[in-house]
Amino acid sequence: MEMPIDFEQINTLLAVAANEGRDVLYEHEVYALLTQSGAETAPKCFFVPRDARLTDEKLASLPGERVVVKIVSPTIIHKTEVQGVQIVNQQPAMVRSTIRRMLYEVPEHFSLWLKRNTDTVVPAYRGLDGTAQAEAISKDIQGVLLVQYMQPDSEAFGNELIVGLRMTREFGMVITAGLGGTDTELYAERFRKGQAIVAASTRMHDGQSFFNLFRSTIAYKKLAGLVRGQRRIVTDEQLIECFESFIQMGNYYSPLGKSPAFVIDELEINPFAFTDYLMVPLDGMCRFSRVVKSPQLRSAAAIENLLHPQQIGIIGASAKRKNFGRVIIDNILAEGFSKKQLTIIHEDTESIDGISCIPALAALSRQLDLLIIAVGSASLPELVGEIIDHHSAAAVMLISGGLGETEESRERAAQVVAQIRQGHEREEGGPLFIGANCMGVISHPGGFDSWFIPEEKLPKDRMAPYHRSALISQSGAFMLNRSHQFPEIRPAYMISMGNQTDLTLGDMLNYFKTSTAVDVIAIYAEGFNDLDGLVFCQAVREAVHAGKEVIFYKAGRTTAGKAATSGHTASLAGDYMVCESCVRQAGAVVARTFTEFQELLFMAEVLHNKHIFGNRLAAISGAGFEAVGMADSIESDDYQVRLARFSQSTKERIGTILEAKNLRSLVTINNPLDINPAADDEAHALIAEAVSNDANVDAVVISLDPLSPVMHTLSDAESTRFSMDRPDSIKNRIIALASQSDKPLIAIVDGGRSFDPLRQALIDSNIPVFNVCDRAVAVLALYIQGRLRAETIRKRGRTTF
Repeated sequence: MEMPIDFEQINTLLAVAANEGRDVLYEHEVYALLTQSGAETAPKCFFVPRDARLTDEKLASLPGERVVVKIVSPTIIHKTEVQGVQIVNQQPAMVRSTIRRMLYEVPEHFSLWLKRNTDTVVPAYRGLDGTAQAEAISKDIQGVLLVQYMQPDSEAFGNELIVGLRMTREFGMVITAGLGGTDTELYAERFRKGQAIVAASTRMHDGQSFFNLFRSTIAYKKLAGLVRGQRRIVTDEQLIECFESFIQMGNYYSPLGKSPAFVIDELEINPFAFTDYLMVPLDGMCRFSRVVKSPQLRSAAAIENLLHPQQIGIIGASAKRKNFGRVIIDNILAEGFSKKQLTIIHEDTESIDGISCIPALAALSRQLDLLIIAVGSASLPELVGEIIDHHSAAAVMLISGGLGETEESRERAAQVVAQIRQGHEREEGGPLFIGANCMGVISHPGGFDSWFIPEEKLPKDRMAPYHRSALISQSGAFMLNRSHQFPEIRPAYMISMGNQTDLTLGDMLNYFKTSTAVDVIAIYAEGFNDLDGLVFCQAVREAVHAGKEVIFYKAGRTTAGKAATSGHTASLAGDYMVCESCVRQAGAVVARTFTEFQELLFMAEVLHNKHIFGNRLAAISGAGFEAVGMADSIESDDYQVRLARFSQSTKERIGTILEAKNLRSLVTINNPLDINPAADDEAHALIAEAVSNDANVDAVVISLDPLSPVMHTLSDAESTRFSMDRPDSIKNRIIALASQSDKPLIAIVDGGRSFDPLRQALIDSNIPVFNVCDRAVAVLALYIQGRLRAETIRKRGRTTF
C-alpha cells in the first residue's frame, strides 16, 4: 500500500526547526507533518506567540463553541500534568485570560513536577531549582496553541489510541500502538503481555501485518466494538492506513532510509480520539536528529576462516606453566588439530610441546586463518595495530578480558575499535576480530577447540556425535555452564562472542542462516551493537525462511539486569519489550529462563525433523495430580496449546487396552488421560501409540510413572525385578515409538535420582525428558508455538510476518 506522503514538505518542516536550533517539532508542526503523511486530518489550529496581540475575531475564529488552549515549549512534553492544557468557552476574554494564566503558572507547575519526578532530567535546567528554574522554563515557552475542540464519541476507558515511532539504538525504527491517554504507561505495566501495547520493527512489517498484531490488543477490541456495551468507532481500513503511514515515514526517516538529512528519533500521537469515524490527534510530539552512518556487515569469508581454519597461530602461551594460552593449545590438540598447522608466537623459545615458535608476527611466512590472542588487554592496542599492518591473519580471536568493562579500560577499548574500523576501510578489508572477553570457539566441523577451560574441569566426550546446531553466546560462562549441566545438547559450534568489539551477533547469524551444517541456531544475548538488533532480526527471518529454528534468550530484562549486563560485557542492554517483540516476530522462540533455554535447544535439536501441524496435545499419566497439572499448564501469557479431542476409534482402542489390563472401570477416557497407577509398561506404550496415531493429535506428553509398582524403571544396578533393560520395558517401548512416530513425544520421569539412568537412556535416544509435568507442557507449548509461527512466516513470504 502506497500512502500519499509528501516527504518534501516534511523535510522542509524538519529543516526549518533545525535551522532554528531545535531538535523537536512543536505540536502544531506535528499536526502539519500528519497532514502531509496521508494520515487522518488534524484539527484546525493556530499558534499564538507569547508576545502576540490578537483581535477578538482571530481568537474566536476556530469552529465550535469551545477551544483547547495548549502551552508550547520544547521542554514540556507532558502538558496535562502541569496544567498546560485547558478547554474553555470560545469567548475572546476567556481565551485571553487563560493564555495569560498559563504563561505564568505553567513554569511553576513544571518546576514542581520536575522536583517530584527526579528520574526526568531536562539538561537545560540541570543545577537549577526554585525561582531560577521557573524563570528558565518560562523563557523556553514559545506561546500557546489554540486548537479546535472536537467532542469524542466516547470518553470511556479504552477509546483512545496511541501510535508512535521510536528510533532504538539496537533495532532501528520501531512502531508501537495500543491503549492511549495519560495512563498509557500504567496500562502497559498492568495488563498482560501484548494486551495494552504492541511493538514491531518498521523494516519488517507493513500496515496490514502490524494491524494483525494490533488486533490482539484490548485497544482494538474496544475500538472495534467487540466488547459488551461498546460500538465500533473506527474502521479497520483507517487503522491499517494509519499504521502504513507511520511505517513508511519510519523507514524513510531512519539511518537505513532515504532521507537525505534527518532521522526521526521519536514521533508520538497520544492520543488519537474518535469523532464520527474520524481519527483525531489530540496531542503529538516529534524529536529528530541528523542522519548517521549505518553499520556494515563483516565478511562471511573471514567468518569461515574463524570457524574452519587451516592454520592457527597463538600469542600468549607460556613456555614454563599452564597459563590460559597453554590450556587453549591443549584443547586445540585434543580436538584433533594437527601440530603442523599450529604456530606459537614466542620470542624466547623455538618450540612448546613440539609446536614450532616464531619470535614475532613479522616472521610469519604466510597469513594465518586464525590468530588467537591470550594476553592482557593492556597489550591489545599495540598488537592489534601490528596484526593489521602485517596482514597477519584473516580472523583474530581476542581472549583478553577486561577490555571496555571498567572505566579504566574504556579509552583503550575505544582505541582498539578505532584501529579495527580503520583496518576495515583498507582495500583488503582488514582482519575480522571476535571478542574481546571471548572464552573461545569450539568448532567440531572445523576440528578445533580454543576454550581456555582445562579438561580436568570440563571433561569432554570428543568422540560423541554432535547435533546440527550452533550455540552463540555473548557470555562464555553462560555457554560453559549450560554445556556442563546439560552435555546432551552437543552443538556442532559453540561460539563465545564476548564484547562484540568487531564481529556481532547479527554478523554471526547472517553467516549461519544459510549454513548447510546446522538446522538449529541458539543465541544468548546481553546487548546488541548499534542497529545490530535489526540486522539480527532480519537474519532470524532469513534463517526461518531457510527452514532453520532459532532459539533466543535476552538478558537484562529489568533495570538491575541491564546494569549487570553492561558491567559484564561492556555492551548496552536495550529495551527488553522491544527486543522480545522484534525477535519473536522475526520467527525465533524466546526462552524466559536459563533452564528453559537449554531445554528448548535440546528439544529443537532432536525434534527438528518431526512434523508439527497444530497445537493439539495428548497428555497421559498414571497419577491424577499430573493429569491436572498438565491441563493447568496449557496456556500462559507467552503460549497456548489445546488438549486434543480423541477420535472415536482412538477412544475405542484405548478402551480395549484398558479392558485387557482390567483397568477399564477405573479410567475415564478423557484428555488428559489418567490411566491409573496400575497401568504397566505395555499399557503406557500402547496408549501412547494409540494417541500418537490419532490425526487429531499433534504432540504427545507421557509420564512414565517411575514409582509405580508395575513399571520397569530402574537400572539393573538398582533392581533386577524392575529392570528397565528388559526388552519389553517402558524404556525400550518408548524409544521404539519415538523413533517410528513423526510427531513429537515428550517423556516425564517424576521421581528421585534412582531414575536418572532411565532419564539418561531416553535423552541418549533423543527423547526430551522432564522431571515435572508442568515444565514439560510449558516448554513443549513454547516450542510448538514457535514452530507454527515459523511456518506461518514461510507461507506469508519474505515481505511481512
